[in-house]
Amino acid sequence: MKILNLALANIRKGKSATASLFIFVLVASLLLNIGLMVVTQVNPFFDDKVDQLKDPHAMFVINKESYHPSRSEYLEDYQGVTETEKEDVIHMENSTYKYGNGELNSSAVIFNADAERNIGAPRFIEKLDSPGTNDIFVPYSFKTDGGYQLGDQFTLTSQNKDYEYRISGFFETTMMGTNNIGVMKFMLPETTYRKLASELDNRSEALLLSVIMEDKTESSQLSNDFMKEVQLSQKDEAGAYIFGLDIEMVKNVNTLTINIVATILVAFAAIIVLVSLIVIRFRVSNNIEDGMGNIGALKAIGYTSGQILLSIILQFILIALCASGVGVALSYGLMPLFGNIISSLSGLIWVQKLDIFINLVSIVLIVFSVVIVTLFSAYRVRKILPVAALRGGIQTHSFKKNYFPLEKTGGDLHFVLAIKSTLANAKQNMMILLIVIALTFATVFSAVLYYNIGSDKTAFVNIFGAEPANLMITVKADADIKELLHNIQQMDHVQKVNIFDLIETKIEDQIVYTNITDHYNQLENNIVYEGRQPKHENEIALSWVVSEQINKGIGDMVELEYGTETSSFLVTGISQSIGNLGQVAAVTMEGIQRLQSDYTGTSLYVYLDGISNKDFVKNVQNQYGEQIIETLDIDENIESQTGMYTAAVLALMLLVLLITILVVVLILYLVIRTMIIKRKKEFGVMKALGYSTLQLMNQISISFLPVITIGVALGGVLGYFFTNPMLSVLLSGAGVKRLEFTIHLPIIILICSSILILAYIVSLLVSRRIKAISAYALMTE
Repeated sequence: MKILNLALANIRKGKSATASLFIFVLVASLLLNIGLMVVTQVNPFFDDKVDQLKDPHAMFVINKESYHPSRSEYLEDYQGVTETEKEDVIHMENSTYKYGNGELNSSAVIFNADAERNIGAPRFIEKLDSPGTNDIFVPYSFKTDGGYQLGDQFTLTSQNKDYEYRISGFFETTMMGTNNIGVMKFMLPETTYRKLASELDNRSEALLLSVIMEDKTESSQLSNDFMKEVQLSQKDEAGAYIFGLDIEMVKNVNTLTINIVATILVAFAAIIVLVSLIVIRFRVSNNIEDGMGNIGALKAIGYTSGQILLSIILQFILIALCASGVGVALSYGLMPLFGNIISSLSGLIWVQKLDIFINLVSIVLIVFSVVIVTLFSAYRVRKILPVAALRGGIQTHSFKKNYFPLEKTGGDLHFVLAIKSTLANAKQNMMILLIVIALTFATVFSAVLYYNIGSDKTAFVNIFGAEPANLMITVKADADIKELLHNIQQMDHVQKVNIFDLIETKIEDQIVYTNITDHYNQLENNIVYEGRQPKHENEIALSWVVSEQINKGIGDMVELEYGTETSSFLVTGISQSIGNLGQVAAVTMEGIQRLQSDYTGTSLYVYLDGISNKDFVKNVQNQYGEQIIETLDIDENIESQTGMYTAAVLALMLLVLLITILVVVLILYLVIRTMIIKRKKEFGVMKALGYSTLQLMNQISISFLPVITIGVALGGVLGYFFTNPMLSVLLSGAGVKRLEFTIHLPIIILICSSILILAYIVSLLVSRRIKAISAYALMTE
């Protein structure tokens, strides 16, 4: 009880310092708990949704004409499969619709909403009570990210024809529910479904095969095996198609961005924890120096060094326990905000669960860190003798060097006094320096992240492996693509045109999405970071993900399989891409023609200058429409797909900025208040000599400027040089090895200047406490 009372007395003695430390620990525990809960719960959350909705673990869309019962029999007999189901669907291979801030192009799989089904039955989040004749039901992501509400008009465009519907409901689905998979699920009432089916060609008539497995983690293997089986049997069937999705692949795509945001939160929480520990070390050292007489008195009346040390540790344990407990509790209040971000990114309703284990981990991590730092900072109490403590810590003599003696130093008197104050408080300044460096780096990091995702998206889009052309034109199979390329190249406002296809191949039994083009040196986005792109017909570039999976690198030979043919290729480069989970490769047109001699390409990428995409589409449709299947506005598509990332990163950046401001204010308040208390007599004497309050306030503010200037400069430099490497580490699991986000020096200078100005203003405001000091009051105390 004596030790507890002593700890409580220390807390009561420094109420404002205790309050500031309480806030630091609270913020750190709040961020840490949110980050850890999201990181640990997002995968179970997705798995629980799959079970709750009874969504398929694997699903395949195959055109009706090429289906025969052996397909279903293969799935039914596959080891680990517990349930299968087959139903009619409409498959629009290329559909366009407004989504978010732009137009989105993707495949559309349309279901009969009134059909009976055991797997993937719709679960509606919202639904209109009065059914209409032209209703459509869409995934929940259309509400959270697409900008739609119940009753809104929805236009689905396919094969240059518009289909108008009214949105009558939003449903949850883990499969085909977000815009980052490349295919979207829609549902129509039976009458509307039959009408649409009658208006489309036979190629749109498809079957959906759904599969439930005992172990959903084996769905990827099932998907690979089934696709290989079907593609082998379809090799001679003209017009046959099949595509599949498995739950493991979909989960990885949907949770990638969520995990990145959560990881950044945890990293920023670690910075705040570090700031808190630095403050604790400052507080402990300061308390020991200021309370040296009390320590001597306590030792003189019988308290042991261990008891005094324990009371100091207990003081900070109590603060850390209370603050981290409150922070954990408040984190549940902020989780709905992050739940909305998760819902936007995943198209699923996030239901927050109480996680006692993660809550305890957050508290224990912070308290343990506090105990360790406090123990090392306060351990010197054991070496202080009572007689030395009663003398204020002086052993035989204690004289510090007098930097810049006033009688020998020229210049403005107030500036010299401020610099003397700076040099006299080295430990305090080191604390401020480290904190300002960390906060400046975090702010620069978040600003760079937002600029490249919310403003200039070029670098962000590049890491997906996308080619930043303006338009993609899909060419009909019977058209001469070379001639069409030449003709479009001659049109006004066209910079260049490239054949650029993405096909599905196999490399060493791994499914790999392979880029095909004539000249890789004409592409704007070179995703190869080691070696080079292929030039000759026997060369291939692999992503580092594929390279590690098959244990092959530059100079090795790999077997590339396309259709029924296989050939050996020399690896010439290693690339990176987030798109398709990093499972990408690249070969030349001549290279793919080794496997399919009549392959000529299907897609043209058009780069424009001085004309809007829509106007050019009209021109090209008027002149060459009979040779074109579809046109895709790539700019609109990118704008639509990146909207959800922009919102998430904006929320993260604002959070970092707010916490940076809070920490700067609290740190300066704590340090300046402590300084004023320690130098109270000195300031009183200076006032008696004629110094005004404003002059003393400026002295204090200027004394912090050198260390804060160095701190923001170092933090800015670290942000400039290490933001891209750190982001590369965070995104490495998604397929990124080298990142080249745009970092504008003026933005960094603006951030550093803003922090510096904020620090100066705050120091001036906090220094106003000097106004209450007077020589008369000091003499009469």
